[in-house]
Order: sequence, then structure tokens, then C-alpha cells
Amino acid sequence: MMDFNHYLGIEVRERHEDGMTIRVALRAELLNIAGVVHGGVTATMADAAAGMGLISLLGGKQPVTTTEMKINYLLPVTGAYLEARAKFVRRGKTLAVAQVDLTDDKGRLVAIALVTYMMLPKGE
Repeated sequence: MMDFNHYLGIEVRERHEDGMTIRVALRAELLNIAGVVHGGVTATMADAAAGMGLISLLGGKQPVTTTEMKINYLLPVTGAYLEARAKFVRRGKTLAVAQVDLTDDKGRLVAIALVTYMMLPKGE
């Protein structure tokens, strides 16, 4: 796991045939001035779920990078944790697209993201 993800406290909850579920426990450092999860944390969770999921699907043998991400924030997030479930809807030779559903500790859908990753040539 990347140092950045470790610093945020991201943990892998489940590996799926089509992606991955991750979770972060919420703490004061992850909240904005209004006392809800900072939008950047939510976006990071979407990106990390897709990236970690793709790396897992590729067996950890190929580098990848984000090329595009769109996120819709649906509800403010408070509570104990934020969870992100990435599901790859398309995996080609060079690009992969995942839908990421983000939920709070009450199971409410709080954001939806569409993340595109590029598989890089090995060794670059």
C-alpha cells in the first residue's frame, strides 16, 4: 500500500472479482470546517479503491495511473467511516474504467465516481 494511503488510514475490506472495497475510519483531520468529511478525502477514496482494485486485478505486475475522474457528491459524510466499492465496468489493453460507490457507516450512498486508469508499460 502507498505511504499516502497508509497515512490516511485506508484499509482493504474485500477483494472482489471485479474490483475492491476499502474503508477509512473518520477522524478530525479528515473533516472540513463544517465538520463533515472533506471532499478531497472522498475523491481520494474513489481513486484509491479503483487504483488498488486494478493493481490487484493485474496481479501487482503492471504500473497504472489515473487519467480521469468524475465524482458526484450526494450527501455530507459524518459518522465512523467512509467506504468505497470499486467495480470495473471495462478493462481494455491500455485503459480501465471503474464505477466507485461511496457509502457511510449507515450504508447511505454519499457519492458516486467514475474513474479511468491507464495501464503503463512495465518498467516505465
